[in-house]
Amino acid sequence: MKSEKNTAVISVIGKDKVGIIAKVSTLLSENNININDISQTILDDIFTMIMLVDLKDHEIENSDIKDKLNALGDELGVIITIQHTDLFDKMHRI
Repeated sequence: MKSEKNTAVISVIGKDKVGIIAKVSTLLSENNININDISQTILDDIFTMIMLVDLKDHEIENSDIKDKLNALGDELGVIITIQHTDLFDKMHRI
């Protein structure tokens, strides 16, 4: 059973190149994952992006999306991580 709030933070870091946002966004869209918020910047030719995504309606297992993001990161030469926001909530409760 999926909880009502099912969000995650995706971070992307690496050397800037054309198409990073497009390819990450396409992968998410293809898996029915909505982007709720996005922030990106380039720091001295290093691309950084943080996305808050909604996993409520996603159609694949969490481990599969992580694997797909890792494979895309390898293809693009960047590091892509995904962390469920529950992790941040639990860290602040301790």
